[in-house]
Amino acid sequence: MAPRFERVAIAGVGLIGGSLALAARRAGIFGEVIGCARRSETLAEARQRGIIDRGSSDPLEAARGADLLVLAVPVRAIVSLGRQCLPALAPGAIITDAGSVKGEIVRELDSLVTRGRSFVGAHPIAGTEEQGPAAADPNLFANQLCIVTPSALTDAHAADRIQALWEAVGMRVERMSPERHDAVLAAVSHLPHVVAFALVNAITAAGSELPRYSGGSLRDATRVASSSVEMWRDILLSNSAAIDEALAGFSSELQRLREVIRRGDESELERLLAHGHEARCTWGRSA
Repeated sequence: MAPRFERVAIAGVGLIGGSLALAARRAGIFGEVIGCARRSETLAEARQRGIIDRGSSDPLEAARGADLLVLAVPVRAIVSLGRQCLPALAPGAIITDAGSVKGEIVRELDSLVTRGRSFVGAHPIAGTEEQGPAAADPNLFANQLCIVTPSALTDAHAADRIQALWEAVGMRVERMSPERHDAVLAAVSHLPHVVAFALVNAITAAGSELPRYSGGSLRDATRVASSSVEMWRDILLSNSAAIDEALAGFSSELQRLREVIRRGDESELERLLAHGHEARCTWGRSA
């Protein structure tokens, strides 16, 4: 049975933080939930939707006496907000996050925890391009993957409790090192977002009227360019080295296709397209 947390502070009550609160309430593993957000309107909406019981824009007030702190804010705000909340947490509290970059966050928060408290990095891979409390969905995590990223300093019992939390809201959980997480996510998540933003910019630069002639392929390829600018600015800057490596590989493949098309090499073009087609079909079968 999943562990129960009696008082939970959630910093960031939008898509991820709000969905976690709704799902965990439904599963009976969250007691009182206190939200932390910069805007009073956000807190009011979260309370109206039943995401939180009360809220505060003051991190210390929101975290006071909590036995679980969830940091569901843009990645470059996670360490700073965690540092602000720490003094108010209950002794033995667990701190976790939902960030898409792990290395620096785990190193920084590992060094901050005191008085028997523990930090356990986590990344629920279940986002959409929607934002705010209105986007929160208790079914968001069902059958999705969450990566938990313990370090050598992570308390084993705390890691087990965070894994059990995400499993209780319907997720499959895998564990890997923070460094491995960042390399994997650079390839499968961060790179596609960079490509989507760049594709939109390239098409609009070619002609602002062009998108009205598009069909489903452009819509599907650029959907994630509707995501939060603030969130993706922080992710791309925080994981820049791994993303640069992923971009180098993508640029090489793009250049190979460009050269084949330019010289009209039909057989090589067909080979490259078939390779991508077959690989993508395999992903579908293994999903």
